[in-house]
Amino acid sequence: MTEFKHYPVMLEEVIDSLDIKPDGIYVDGTLGGAGHSFEIAKRLTEGGRLIGIDQDTDAIAAAGERLSPFSDRVTIVHDNYEHIGEILSSMGIEKVDGILLDLGVSSYQLDTAERGFSYKTDDAPLDMRMDRDSDFTAKELLNTYSEKDLTRIIRDYGEEKFADRIAKNIVKERPLETTGDLNRIIRESIPEKFRRTGGNPSKRTFQAIRIELNRELTVLTDTIDTMIDLLEEDGRLAIITFHSLEDRIVKSHFKKKEYPCTCPPDFPVCVCGNISKGYQLKKKPILPSEKELTENKRSKSAKLRVFVRATSQNSQPVRRRVK
Repeated sequence: MTEFKHYPVMLEEVIDSLDIKPDGIYVDGTLGGAGHSFEIAKRLTEGGRLIGIDQDTDAIAAAGERLSPFSDRVTIVHDNYEHIGEILSSMGIEKVDGILLDLGVSSYQLDTAERGFSYKTDDAPLDMRMDRDSDFTAKELLNTYSEKDLTRIIRDYGEEKFADRIAKNIVKERPLETTGDLNRIIRESIPEKFRRTGGNPSKRTFQAIRIELNRELTVLTDTIDTMIDLLEEDGRLAIITFHSLEDRIVKSHFKKKEYPCTCPPDFPVCVCGNISKGYQLKKKPILPSEKELTENKRSKSAKLRVFVRATSQNSQPVRRRVK
């Protein structure tokens, strides 16, 4: 089995942004290989606590070993971060000082052929499950979804201009069994002149299928508000995204929580009563350093956005910004 590699993207930036309190409570909602969590746990003292959540049992095993020196302050949970409220409630925790999400697929998942995430191998099963306890795989998705739904997924989640051709050929060539079957269909669906530009033509479709299968954007959209509400005063929610769809969701939610006013622009004062939940640590996303981009090519598309919970200083409704 491939070793679970640790490539914590923007590690220094994440740690600085979380502003870790030694006796604070922190949640890593996408634990992975515990690269970020190791540095968080290392900074905690007696009274401090870290809860790591991941739906991948391989990640759970690797993280447990890596975080073993801090077993007195770390709790690892096999679950999806969408259940963060219930998880914390079951532990008697009402509020936390920081939450981290490092979205997307891990290097381990990509590099382990049998997981089916990578388009770089042709003989792997069409799996792509982040939670291997789930019965629904990419194979079932590709062989059962309608042509209309496949087109929508590949177009919206993969931003693929030839989504309709790919979907039509998937349905025509069913049943699909391996990543090679899907690669071949994608190659045959995209005109040659477009296959020669923009990298591997399979990348966008594989991304789209993975996102749909694991409900990645749905879970993110449905959980951001809950995570902000779980923060203590001055608590931080740090989210690393790897493509524009994720970043757009995070940016939009953070903005609405900072400027929640729904009054018409010509109203002189706010009457809707919506209260700001805090502010974005930086208005623009934090990007990887040149050094990191050189050392870890998978950090190229990473963006870090951080929301700071601040209720006491925002006791009055905050008007949305005037453009």
